[in-house]
Amino acid sequence: MNLEIRQYTRDRIPDVLDFERRLREEENYYNWPIDDKYIRSVENSFEDPAFQTSLSLLAYVDGKVVGRMDTTMIASHFDGSKKAYLDWICVIKSYRHLGVAQRMMEQLLKCLRQRNIDTLIALTAANEEAQRFYRSIPNSVMRDVGIWIDV
Repeated sequence: MNLEIRQYTRDRIPDVLDFERRLREEENYYNWPIDDKYIRSVENSFEDPAFQTSLSLLAYVDGKVVGRMDTTMIASHFDGSKKAYLDWICVIKSYRHLGVAQRMMEQLLKCLRQRNIDTLIALTAANEEAQRFYRSIPNSVMRDVGIWIDV
């Protein structure tokens, strides 16, 4: 498998939309529609300064996206630290257990080290497959409890 990790840029939106559609064909539990509103929001995110601290990576096999990872940087006055938050990682089901997520994670950690960020925080999905993946990451520790608060 010829796997290539690339940064998600505006010109790759069509690749990601194709990924989103194929993802739903294999697993039908993603809760947001791929409609004009969604597409406009994604396009606008590349122009909005609030997204300057975002870093998203795409895993390509044979010219198609098979995995996606989205993160953002967090700077805190609490302790003067800079951390990153892993918002989402997903690999198309038929490409799981082939090292795609691991390769994306390796590339992400490399990018974070280059930005002098030494901690990555993630909420983990409750399913066992996701839990196994996060436990397999070197130097990772499962601790604390995450919450979602709708504002």
